[in-house]
Amino acid sequence: MFGLGKKDLSLFLIVVGLALFAPFLLNPFPTGSSLAQSNAGYPDLMQRFVIFGIFAIGFNLLFGLTGYLSFGHAAFLGMGSYAAVWMFKLLSMNVIPAILLSMVVAGLFAVVIGYVSLRRSGIYFSILTLAFAQMSYNLAYSVLTPITNGETGLQITLNDPRIFGVSATADGGIPVTNLFGLEMRSATTLDIAGWSFSFSAGYYLCAIMMILAFYLAIRIFRSPFGLMLRAIKSNQHRLNYTGLNARPYTLAVFVISGMYAGLAGGLLASMDPLAGPERMQWTASGEVVLMTILGGAGTLIGPVLGAGFIKYFENIFSKINDGVLHSWFAFLPDGIENLVVGLIHPFVGKGWHLTLGLMFMLVVIFLPGGLVEGGQRIGRLMRRRKKPAQDPRKPSPNPAE
Repeated sequence: MFGLGKKDLSLFLIVVGLALFAPFLLNPFPTGSSLAQSNAGYPDLMQRFVIFGIFAIGFNLLFGLTGYLSFGHAAFLGMGSYAAVWMFKLLSMNVIPAILLSMVVAGLFAVVIGYVSLRRSGIYFSILTLAFAQMSYNLAYSVLTPITNGETGLQITLNDPRIFGVSATADGGIPVTNLFGLEMRSATTLDIAGWSFSFSAGYYLCAIMMILAFYLAIRIFRSPFGLMLRAIKSNQHRLNYTGLNARPYTLAVFVISGMYAGLAGGLLASMDPLAGPERMQWTASGEVVLMTILGGAGTLIGPVLGAGFIKYFENIFSKINDGVLHSWFAFLPDGIENLVVGLIHPFVGKGWHLTLGLMFMLVVIFLPGGLVEGGQRIGRLMRRRKKPAQDPRKPSPNPAE
């Protein structure tokens, strides 16, 4: 079905189910509950889950399959965002042309960067990509301010021409992004027995894009092209001795990966039409590396899990302040309550990066294969427990037979 094997089809259907039913899965606690702080089923956060999932899937095609570690992938994310916003300013507020242009611009940019950077491998390749990304950041921040609007960021205004759209709404406001009339910010709320579920048009557009991106990644993984990329990762020198030139393959996957990042940048701008140079900073490139390694580099679903993991803790842990902590531990005596809050305080709120760093260390040390390896270990343990004990009266099979 869909040209996928049984295992890949099961994995694909799991991702489809997670994406489509995310508003229910990410709201496990009632709205009035003290644990509602941990809910993540609101549109803005869900959109970031799937958008950065796309970003991580594309990065994993490069890093997971070839072993080429790029420290500058955020440059394509930023280029995609700028291209999308310019499309909104010049053409119309329809998201489809903006998304297509963001992928094309990011792909062309990736051709230039990849052609130069892929002349080297290992740490030299990583440093070259980082250098290109930082140059892009500085160009967007200061040199190309007529195009990027510098540190303020590029955004839509009432003075934009919008050839095939309107510059202002009937009430004089700035028009919003839409999909053939369906506004991206439109949402429906469903209240059921204390639970509140939000269904956003923008989220489901992003979710469909992630499902398509994941499907394409599976096909690349299982194709002869993907097999060649694995050979490059395994031993590129031995591959060269066979007479095969690896550079066209690495450049092709670099461009594909850059287009994935451009798609993610275009979706970010489609949900919130603003593009700033901070999306090109080295920290944004480092974030997608963390997502991929945490989830499981070289696996199919790992980058999606890693993106959701990091974005969840970024948005949930960063909101936990001393007031929330005191409400959680109010049942303790005052002295013990203050002690517990004081111990937890450095790990939440503005210090949530410390928690992320510790979790990353634990995953790298104990689960080198990321969250996917953790799931595989749990699965093997469950199967081992369910396996029936062998009858002692029955002779064991002879290995020689």
